[in-house]
Amino acid sequence: MPVINADLRVTANDLIAEETWTLRFHSPELAAQLRPGQFLNILTSANVDPLLRRPYSISNVVGDECEIMYSLVGKGTHALSQKIPGDTIGVLGPLGNTFGYEKSFGTAIIIAGGIGVAPFPFLTRELQQREIPLITFLGARNSARVVSRGLANLHVATDDGSEGFHGNVIAALSAYLDDHRVENPMIFACGPNPMLKAAQAFALDRGIACELSLESEMACGIGICQGCPVERHQGERKFALVCTEGPCFDSNDILFQEQQHA
Repeated sequence: MPVINADLRVTANDLIAEETWTLRFHSPELAAQLRPGQFLNILTSANVDPLLRRPYSISNVVGDECEIMYSLVGKGTHALSQKIPGDTIGVLGPLGNTFGYEKSFGTAIIIAGGIGVAPFPFLTRELQQREIPLITFLGARNSARVVSRGLANLHVATDDGSEGFHGNVIAALSAYLDDHRVENPMIFACGPNPMLKAAQAFALDRGIACELSLESEMACGIGICQGCPVERHQGERKFALVCTEGPCFDSNDILFQEQQHA
């Protein structure tokens, strides 16, 4: 799959929830290649310091247009939020591996925390096209930060109880599975590391197959800078690179450290 490195035209940039945006750009070449779980490394602006690309999950593909989702966290995302249709952004991709949605399982359980919801509209569409049953659990700080667009069979958990389940998203999933029978489930999770660590432990305890899409800062996105290592739980090599061997990993393959933070 050839990697594209080009300045691409922005077609839309919309605020969809509190401090959460979706940006679309036109690229028939990328749209034909992208798969759920992959990411793009984007140069938001030549005037942003430091001058580094930033990784963004592919949120969706609509015709010849590709979509990313982002939240305002610093200079790079602020510069991105100022883009208007007709502007360009520097895009490198597709990068990384895909979710294991072609594996054999009965029901997909999606767990999203905060901006970790970003890759799941694309995965949801792929699962629905394959007629695979799915359940989505979305965790957010409050109702203003809930992003439901492109998701299906949604169950919301908020930290403040302003919408849905009052508590964290893993507790919401646990309560659901205590009351509902789900055939041969597989978990797909993305969010901050504490949530992913909890999802890992939950899946192990329940005997559920689980994939984690890891969030990491990346400078190059292609394995040259070695700046996105994650420790393996076992295997010949102690570390893997999120950009080239991920971002999607079997949950049993990842060793989370207490000092890691999203």
